[in-house]
Amino acid sequence: MRIFAIGDLHLPGGDLKPMDVFGEHWRGHFERICQDWSERVAPEDVVLIPGDISWAMTLTEALTDLQAISRMPGTILLLRGNHDYWWNSVSRLRSVLPPKMHAIQNDCFQTETCVFCGTRGWNIPGEDDTDPHNEKIYRREVARLKLSLDEGRRVSAGRPLFVMMHYPPLMPDQMEQGTEFTHLMTEYGVNRCVYGHLHGLSIRRGICAEYAGVRYDLVSCDALDFRLLEVPLV
Repeated sequence: MRIFAIGDLHLPGGDLKPMDVFGEHWRGHFERICQDWSERVAPEDVVLIPGDISWAMTLTEALTDLQAISRMPGTILLLRGNHDYWWNSVSRLRSVLPPKMHAIQNDCFQTETCVFCGTRGWNIPGEDDTDPHNEKIYRREVARLKLSLDEGRRVSAGRPLFVMMHYPPLMPDQMEQGTEFTHLMTEYGVNRCVYGHLHGLSIRRGICAEYAGVRYDLVSCDALDFRLLEVPLV
């Protein structure tokens, strides 16, 4: 089994929402992703999609995109992103997902060799952030990551822990102190973390390095030139 990751597919959700309005490099982006995916991923592999999957507003509208993704090889793990407004009830989502697709929310997914955890995350409040709404969501997402890691550690039996997040758990100006997300992942002995959310010039601020014992990789699709990243556990 090999592990691949690619995030921020931003599929149209049953509507004509061309992504090339964000740059010519987005033209035909899903077709390019699918070609790379079909050439490199085997049925026994796992593909992680950490959020911003579809522009759809409802689950019904998102189904076309989910079904298109499900036709690709491998077991596919989904995480909610900030633009996935169609993802309201995880139980309802799970009831309509194809058998090879799985949604992670407050829990984990296990294979023979690895346990996958995750949460959406949120912008990490800075010293000058006085918006209590941001702090509240941030604290909630930290708690959700802990729930997921608790479940992952409970079932892991020594298998490596892998985390997906949508928002970056760490930015360059936070590396001195870390964040509550990174503290948790270090505490729980997480091996690797992949995340998305960053596009355009912000890609340059994405951290692809080891930090406090955990390897972090940015996998938003435009950061990867619309090719899946193979993510070894070691």
